[in-house]
Amino acid sequence: MNALTRGLTTLLAASSLSLATHAYQTNIVGNSADVSRSVARGTCLMGGGTDVDDAFRWLNSRSGGGDVVVLRTSGSTTSYNSYIYNLGGVDSVRTIFIESRTDANNSTVEQWIKEAEMVFITGGDQWSYYDLWDGTKIESAVNYVMNTKKAPVGGTSAGMHVLGGIDYTAQNGGVISSEALYNPYDNRVTLRRNSFWEPQYLANTVTDTHFSQRDREGRFMTFMARAIADWGISYNNVKGIAVDEATAACIDSAGKAQVFGSNYAFFAKGYNGSPEEISNNRSLDWYRNRLAVKVYVVRGNATGSRYFNVSNWSSASGGSYEYWYVDRGTFRIR
Repeated sequence: MNALTRGLTTLLAASSLSLATHAYQTNIVGNSADVSRSVARGTCLMGGGTDVDDAFRWLNSRSGGGDVVVLRTSGSTTSYNSYIYNLGGVDSVRTIFIESRTDANNSTVEQWIKEAEMVFITGGDQWSYYDLWDGTKIESAVNYVMNTKKAPVGGTSAGMHVLGGIDYTAQNGGVISSEALYNPYDNRVTLRRNSFWEPQYLANTVTDTHFSQRDREGRFMTFMARAIADWGISYNNVKGIAVDEATAACIDSAGKAQVFGSNYAFFAKGYNGSPEEISNNRSLDWYRNRLAVKVYVVRGNATGSRYFNVSNWSSASGGSYEYWYVDRGTFRIR
């Protein structure tokens, strides 16, 4: 190898190292300097599809006019910036595109997140979030914002899935209701408990998104049933929050979940006993006299005047109760 070749090889190696060190992508609108603002705790669970302007205004207001960080592993680094910023009430919006564990452990990325007064996780593939962020500085930084700084955090679609106490990870690909009901232990029914972020009030709580639009009631019931069977949680302590597209449930520090948007949110809790049958290669049976799970169904609006309180799982306004059950692999509503 001659001197010129050695020099080019060294230069390329150095360039590759530089790219690997700074491989994350980022864009910002607004003031790039850090500001410090008083914040109000809250968790926004958005069901996917069309973003809910009023839910973002709720988040923005709780940021105290501070800085926003948007996290994602796919898509654009600019699509949310101007949208959130133009809704008003924030100092800046920065999107960070993280697609490696090296990026997820980058100290600059960690600092941006910890300095934020609001964090939002976009839709995409929730397994990529676990695969790339679990056990990294991103995970600890978001938990710091959420539980130490007590600033608002939200997510839509995949970003909502990672905010539950019991998370559907989609590690082995997506599962539909008929498949989950036919075999609750299908290898695509992949759940994790208390193993990622820990929002207030969401312990022992399953989440699901795009709910009515994709007929996900059956798999949602399966997720709740698995939580009982796998972790020994008593049936009346297993809960679930599911949200339709173009809808959001925004939970404040007192547990009041205001529902914004045009469709429905569903607040479910085990009611009349554990599943009668839940085993591998056997259809789920969670009948319990057609009273297996009690569900409060509430439609969103622009003001969030309709709500359900997840601190006591009882006080509510603007919706109605239903009872859901599974009859030998078939989801039904009483």
